[in-house]
Amino acid sequence: MDKPPIRPSVTPSASSKGSTRNMRDLESHDEKLPVVPEDGLLKILHFVIHFAVRILAILMTFVILWGVIDVINVIYHRAIAQPFLLLRVADILAVFGSIMTVLIAVEIFINITLYIKRDVLPIKMVIATALMAISRKVIMLDLKDVEPPYIIAISTVIVALGLTYWLISYKPVPIKQSEER
Repeated sequence: MDKPPIRPSVTPSASSKGSTRNMRDLESHDEKLPVVPEDGLLKILHFVIHFAVRILAILMTFVILWGVIDVINVIYHRAIAQPFLLLRVADILAVFGSIMTVLIAVEIFINITLYIKRDVLPIKMVIATALMAISRKVIMLDLKDVEPPYIIAISTVIVALGLTYWLISYKPVPIKQSEER
C-alpha cells in the first residue's frame, strides 16, 4: 500500500506570527474574518449573521430599484415643470444627486455580496464607496449656504479618504538585482 507523500505544512514566518489579529490578504486588500471555532453557539451566531446579511442584500436590491424609480420620477417632474423640457442647473444637480445616490447604493450592494461570497470585508471597496458618497456631497454642495468650517471639514475628509485609498492601493515596485549594487 503506497501512501501519498506527506507534505510539510506551511508555517507562518517569524514576521507574521505576531500579526494574527489582522489577517489581511495583501493582494486584494480585503480583511478576512477569523475562522469560526468549532463551538456550537458560535456556529449558530455565525449562521444568523450570514442570514441577516442576505436579508440586507435583498433589502438593498429594493432600495436600488426604488432609487431608479426616483431618478425617473425626478427627471420626469423636472422636465414637465415650466419652462417645459428645459432643465435648469438646479434641476440637473438634482438628477445627478439622485443618480449618484443609486450608484452609492449599488456599491454598498456589491460590498454586501462580496461579504456573502468570500467572507471578507472589502476594505478598499468600502473606502471607494465613502469617496463616492463624499463626492456626491461636494457636487450637491451649495456654497451660498455653507460656512468655512464645513468646507474645511469636507476637505479634510476627502484628503483622509484619498490618502487611505492610495495607501491601501499602493504596491511597491520590486528592486531588480542589477539596481541593488
